[in-house]
Amino acid sequence: MKAGLRWLALVLLAALGLQLFFVLRIAAMAWVAPQSTSFQRSEAWRLLHADGALRWRQQWLPYAQISDPLKRAVVASEDDGFVSHEGVDWDAIERAWERNNRAEERAERAQARHPGTPVRAPRIRGGSTITQQLAKNLLLSPERSYVRKGQEFVLAFALELLLSKQRILEIYLNSVEWGEGVFGAEAAAQRYFGTSARRLSAAQAARLAVMLPAPRRYEKNPGSAYLAARTRTIMARMDSARLP
Repeated sequence: MKAGLRWLALVLLAALGLQLFFVLRIAAMAWVAPQSTSFQRSEAWRLLHADGALRWRQQWLPYAQISDPLKRAVVASEDDGFVSHEGVDWDAIERAWERNNRAEERAERAQARHPGTPVRAPRIRGGSTITQQLAKNLLLSPERSYVRKGQEFVLAFALELLLSKQRILEIYLNSVEWGEGVFGAEAAAQRYFGTSARRLSAAQAARLAVMLPAPRRYEKNPGSAYLAARTRTIMARMDSARLP
């Protein structure tokens, strides 16, 4: 019994120590830009082992130097409630859950009507905010589990508590993946349009924003009809996007 209690105490202390480590790292980001994220390091390892070489593009730009069209496009596409929520948008999570259920039901009905015929798996939509995405990419592994999702919620609230909205968006735009080995707005602008993220047009900004859910897929299929249609939709919504 005593040995079990000691092990439980050690586990709790380790968990508290990990949370303290995360909080201290986030607090430091108010002044110091992160050199890399957990996701970037895992990608670097994957690319190095797959290709034997590391192709990497990333260049930090301060918030004020990133074009407003890109900021608006990303907020409109990824998290239109960014300036008002506290890290987690519960309404967006509920809407995503309902959409996913409907998509799965349609797939099941299609399979029942055509047994034996392959049915395309439904597209699963997430309800994660920009803050949650940043929390996951910065500090967590890419695995999917309830424990990891719970940790993501905790870190999202810590980010919102310790950093300004501008700083959160600045770090996100400078670290998010925009293609294989392409990280951050400046590298993406150079890679796809041969220009700086300072000078992106509204159309260019919207196209980059639409790539974010699956950048490697759209990098390989730039002529996607969905990509073009979604870009027009985001362009129409950009003016109403609120920036911090």
